[in-house]
Parts: sequence; C-alpha cells; structure tokens
Amino acid sequence: MNPVRIIIVLVAAVSAIGLAVLMQKAVGGKPAKAAAVASAPAPGLDAKPMTLVLVAKRDLSIGARLGHDDVEWKAWPADAVSPVYITNGAAPVEPANGAAKAVKTVGDATGLGGAAPEAAVEGAIVRDPLLAGEPIVPRKIVRGGEGGYLSVVLSPGARAMAVPVTSETAAGGFILPGDRVDVLQTRDAPNTEGASTGKQVMAETVLQNIRVLALDQSTTADKDAKTIVAATATLEVRPAEAEALTRAKASGPVTLALRAYTDLGGPSGVAAPTQDSTVIRINRGGQTSSIAVRQ
Repeated sequence: MNPVRIIIVLVAAVSAIGLAVLMQKAVGGKPAKAAAVASAPAPGLDAKPMTLVLVAKRDLSIGARLGHDDVEWKAWPADAVSPVYITNGAAPVEPANGAAKAVKTVGDATGLGGAAPEAAVEGAIVRDPLLAGEPIVPRKIVRGGEGGYLSVVLSPGARAMAVPVTSETAAGGFILPGDRVDVLQTRDAPNTEGASTGKQVMAETVLQNIRVLALDQSTTADKDAKTIVAATATLEVRPAEAEALTRAKASGPVTLALRAYTDLGGPSGVAAPTQDSTVIRINRGGQTSSIAVRQ
C-alpha cells in the first residue's frame, strides 16, 4: 500500500477519535443531568397558602363552656377554609421552602393581636357536640351573653320546669340527666267504697316520656356515676305539658318513673285521660286505705 495513503488513514482515525472525545466532553452527561433536574420538584411547588382556623382541642359535649384547654389554632389550607370558620384574621401565609416549614411557621402564630385562641369564643357554650380537630362554627356554639345552658339545650318551643323529688320519688336516684321519665301524680280522693274509715288515694300518669334536663344544678352525671340523689329535677316540657305539670304539683306530690332507653322515640307529652282504674286496698295497723290506679 502507498505509504502516503496509510498516513492519511491514520491521521483521519486519530482525528475522528479526538473529535469524539471533544464532543463527549462538550455535551456528555447533560441529558442525564437535565432528567435529574426535571424529576426534582421545585422548592415550595406543592405547598399551599395556610390560614389559622379555630378547632376543638378535644371532644366537647353539649353545654360545655369553652376555655383554654378546649380550643386551639390549627393550620388549614387557605383554599379549603369555609366562610363560617373562625380564623385569626391574618392573611394566608405563602410558604417559600416547602409545606412542612409553612405549617410550622403558621402554627407558631397566635393571631388576634397575640391573644390566646379561647379569646375568639370567650364564654361560649357548646350547642351541638364537637369532635377533636373539628372547626368551630357559630351555629354550634352560643357566645357569652346570648343565653345560659338551659336556653341552649332546650328544644325549640320547649320550657324548663323544676319539680321536687326525693330518692323515693326519683327511682332511688337512678334517674340521670338526659333520661326519659313519666310523671305520676298522687292525690286524695273521695272514698267511694262507703267505708267509715280509711281514705282513697288517686294515682295517674300526667306526662309521659319527658326528658330530664338536670338534677339540682348538675346537667351531666359525674364520670362513672350511676346515681344522683337530688332535691329538684328540671324537666323539658311544652306549654300544654307545663300547664298539666303545674296542676299536678298543686294537687299533690309527683313521682318520676324511669323509662327504658329504647322509649326515646315513643309518644311524648300529656297522657291521655282515662276513667278506667284499679282500686288497691292497703291495711295498715287496722286502718284501711284504698288507692285507685288509673291505667
């Protein structure tokens, strides 16, 4: 082979190899690096503006008065805040370096010019049960000055009336706030049996399936308490029931009969009058008494 041709081929091969090396150094690794950059999310890309919302710190029952240990501020996505939520009034915080940092930053705020969270609902009473972490909305609370406990828990159109009770007339103390009772009245009646001695006592159901609001000033039973011995029971009644209960109290002592829990949805109100009665005669120390019990 011609030596000149061999030299030309070798120079061309070396040139090609050199060009390939230069090209690799110039553009080598860039596609992989670009892919890596594309796969990594930009800082704060998935983070959302956050707002402080007032929520229940623990489960709250009806009648609870809100205090320091009951409420707290919680970071909430600004686009998910309902108009009825109670917020701290500050503008939503736009996170700069990721959602985690944003939540921490917002959670450190106090709002209301540095006031504690309970200042937003100071003196408020729970109208409907609240669960831990649930946003507090105005319809579930009654703010201070808008009424006390009984006016909160009373059903629309209902009244609260108190009747004197003892352990004997309140099922031995086993009646608790929230239970349902029948109200029975006992009174002296003319003796229709013609006996020269003894007396006749009439007993009848005045009201049925009535809700007990409180016993004395206790609106809930203590934890694990099974009985409450009280001097007064406060009942929830309608206007017509209140009139019947007032007449019954004026005519004689009343007794509360505890109803089963399953009777909650049963008929409630003034018991239908009936003339059917059963007379029971009791002989004590030679003196006979008759008790007429209406069914």
